[in-house]
Amino acid sequence: MALRTAGSVLVVFLWSVTVVLGQDGWSVTYTTQSICTLRGSTVDLFCSYTYPSGHKVTTTFWFTKKYDVENYVSLLDDPDYKGRVTYRSNKKNGHTLKITDLRESDSATYKFRFITKRTEGRYSGYPGVTLSVTDLQVKVTTTWWSTTLTCSTPCTLTGNPTYTWYRNSKIVQEDSSPSYTVQFKTEDSFYCAVKGINSPAVSVEGHSYFHVTYTQQRICTLKGTSVDISCSYTYPSGHTVSETNWYTNGKLEEASQILSPGYGRRVEYLGNMQSDSILRITDLREEDSAEYKFRFRTDQTTWEPTFPGTTLTVTGLQVKVTPATVTEGQKVTVTCSTTCTLSDNPNATYIWYKNGHVTNQSISLFLNPVSSEDAGRYSCSVEGHEDLPSDEETLTVRYGPKNTSVSVSPYGEIVEGSSVTLTCSSDANPPVDKYTWYKKNVTSPKASGQSYSITNIISEDRGEYYCEAQNGRGSMNSTALMIIVAGKQTSVLTAAVGIIVVVLVLILCLSGLMCFRSFTGGSDASTDTQSVRPDCNSDTYTGLNMRTMSPDYDTLANVHADPNSDPNSDMYTPLNMKTMSPEYDTLANVRGPSH
Repeated sequence: MALRTAGSVLVVFLWSVTVVLGQDGWSVTYTTQSICTLRGSTVDLFCSYTYPSGHKVTTTFWFTKKYDVENYVSLLDDPDYKGRVTYRSNKKNGHTLKITDLRESDSATYKFRFITKRTEGRYSGYPGVTLSVTDLQVKVTTTWWSTTLTCSTPCTLTGNPTYTWYRNSKIVQEDSSPSYTVQFKTEDSFYCAVKGINSPAVSVEGHSYFHVTYTQQRICTLKGTSVDISCSYTYPSGHTVSETNWYTNGKLEEASQILSPGYGRRVEYLGNMQSDSILRITDLREEDSAEYKFRFRTDQTTWEPTFPGTTLTVTGLQVKVTPATVTEGQKVTVTCSTTCTLSDNPNATYIWYKNGHVTNQSISLFLNPVSSEDAGRYSCSVEGHEDLPSDEETLTVRYGPKNTSVSVSPYGEIVEGSSVTLTCSSDANPPVDKYTWYKKNVTSPKASGQSYSITNIISEDRGEYYCEAQNGRGSMNSTALMIIVAGKQTSVLTAAVGIIVVVLVLILCLSGLMCFRSFTGGSDASTDTQSVRPDCNSDTYTGLNMRTMSPDYDTLANVHADPNSDPNSDMYTPLNMKTMSPEYDTLANVRGPSH
């Protein structure tokens, strides 16, 4: 049975009474306030607009969603309408919105907005056009002599459509009336169509009264959930139902075959076995998507319907990031979508996760402007089915260098002749591809590369240094780092030797002073220098010439003690400075005058 005439599309053209809204020269005029049309068709929405003189329009668009003040989502940027929306303008400020392949989820109020060059030049036309997208359904009214079929919709179709009736897939009537009356005849199936958009088929069973009615023609549900596909059925009195079966894909199968390993233990039959039946499938998989039909057998016959059953579509959740890679400051839309509109939750609320953590609850995430902090992995789930999240989708945000800084090694005051290494770090996406080093108050760069080393440093190298980090999205300078250069330091060994020398000199000077005072007998320093010269025959130690005290000896050489002197006398015996013995090591040959 053909469900749609090839190439036929329903287009709704509307030229009804206009609705004019606005004030002070600003207005939007819609050709109608409401439209009812069919799923799968195409619709055109018309409007015209006016504005005060002195303005020039720069932007026009239609929208249904508004996330914040001045945060409108043009339908051209809405992923739910991708590839199905076009705009068309004319020279008289007219504007047309065309939406193709309409879905039930497209049911909404559509508004037009235009923006001029001036800051205050922004205007939206309210309340807009309400669009209702629906399906055709066949209602059956039966009397004892005839059956009336009515092609109906929840709302009245716009545009005075023509209804075409098919009987066993052949056209039997084309009329502006939605109704068609038939006499009883067993095993006939009927469906209606409006410009190629078909209703589900129904069977009109005559006096035999064999009939199956499916509760739903189509079911869309989430992967991993459960579904009940139900129907009711009638048969002539005097018959007793002996067997019921559900089968798929148009192939008649026994119950034992439908409960195959592919389904495992996921299938269950429910119902009273006499007038209704329910097929329950748990832990749904996408391969369960199929058309499910029901048949029953009585003690007198087997009856199988020829018209369609219930079409089940199993869908997963999918996150769409549009665009997936952006530059900071641009806008991004993140949507949670399914391949069909969920039957039990057509206006589902989605729970959003970023990097595994709940971040929001809405149909879509509209990031405008996007920042580097928005980058990450996004997933979604339907409220009530949080245990069935979508796969993650990554949003990549490109941005110029941030948090650029300089570190130094070694840290602190730098000694002349040593080395120092400066390292530049920066956060950027894509990563920094060029580092340049500068010294403050010096025009030309000092070096390039992430690290900059200064070897054999000198005092002229002191100053403030900074780096510039750059990638394809921009550049950023670090704060300046001060390099302090100190003079050269003497080694520890050299310093120690110097101290030892000073100490020895002080000891020698002190010893000389003590000898001098001993020679002078503690006389006043003002006494004539001749008075301090001892007698050659005295028992005192011969005084040493310290360049000022005696003309006899100019140095410490050849100074001797009297070898015949009394060892118990008060004379000083020279000591070896290294061994503390009476040998003469440093003050060699110290003697008194010989007689």
